[in-house]
Amino acid sequence: MKKNELLYKVIEDKTITWFKNSNEYIIFENTTADILKRIHKGIPIKVIAEAVAKKLSVPLEKSIDFIIDLENQINKSLTKLSPELINDYRDIKKPKKYKYIKYYQINDIIFHVAYLNDLELSYIHPKFAHLEIAETKKVNYFYEIFIDTNYIFLYLDNEFIGAWGSKEIHFFQGKFSMELIQKIHQKEEEEWLGVFHASAIGNGEKSILFLGDSGNGKSTSLALLQANGFTCLADDFVPIAANELEVFSFPAAISIKKNSLDTLLPFYAELADAKEYEYERLNKIVRYLKPNNTNYKSYLPCNDLVFIKYEKSSKLEFDKISKLDAFQQLVPDSWLSPKKENAEKFLNWFEGLNCYQLTYSNNDEMIKAVKQLFENEL
Repeated sequence: MKKNELLYKVIEDKTITWFKNSNEYIIFENTTADILKRIHKGIPIKVIAEAVAKKLSVPLEKSIDFIIDLENQINKSLTKLSPELINDYRDIKKPKKYKYIKYYQINDIIFHVAYLNDLELSYIHPKFAHLEIAETKKVNYFYEIFIDTNYIFLYLDNEFIGAWGSKEIHFFQGKFSMELIQKIHQKEEEEWLGVFHASAIGNGEKSILFLGDSGNGKSTSLALLQANGFTCLADDFVPIAANELEVFSFPAAISIKKNSLDTLLPFYAELADAKEYEYERLNKIVRYLKPNNTNYKSYLPCNDLVFIKYEKSSKLEFDKISKLDAFQQLVPDSWLSPKKENAEKFLNWFEGLNCYQLTYSNNDEMIKAVKQLFENEL
């Protein structure tokens, strides 16, 4: 395990451990984490076992077996394997002609994106259609997107960025979004702490992240808060920079499910005529709502994570929750930097957060509670 760099952060009554080789975070009991530290330092197993046996009042043989088993499990599950070469793409030729050419303007940057056919267009364009402008010769970045041999390819300024199989479309979409935030905010990938599957709302001074499983009302709540004076910083793709440790804006539209239309139409008449998109893979039908952000260079500090859930006929409940529970929900759906320095910053940043669970059925009560959280009145 000597080659596998580790980081430790004690939060509440357990230790979060980060493994560099796999860029994975695992929560351990403090005693187990202490054993890992000793193994990692190269201390002989028997010496560790003797100390553990004495501390826990267990037989030495049982202590040795536990430590060996722990070491084997960690080495087996967290060894970073070299990916097999599935396709080297040498025989792939870029298309000479694309069906769709779109131009998107974000702040003062213009992106030229070429899509081979309707399918490629459907993966990206709906979320950014509100940024589309007329054809222009003033282009900062030129992207090409096409499918060949069941792989979707992404090129930037004629340079190959990557290719993804038909079951990895969400990775392709994530990479395209990562490309955008790098260009919008002029930061390379290693300068980002992470990207979270959440919604970020701001009041000009700070931001709050809203998280929750699909169908829990995260985007609907975001749209309602946007209609009540808050700014949508990002929806579904929330980037946090490593140096600033703040939430940076992202210009994708807010996805609105069909069953939320009746709630939101009084605030957004444009949703009535908005184009509808059916995503069979995700089993949902959505329309897209333009965010009210006018400055996609903006960024704000964040001290609060709120796991939000709409539950019919429920009373408003807004309570602090265990940070460890929040961590276990936050991390699996997130992209986190594999850089050790950034991993350490992430753990320190997370340690300082307030974590809440908000369950509601009354929209006005939810909006009032969020306002109180922004004003530190909870």
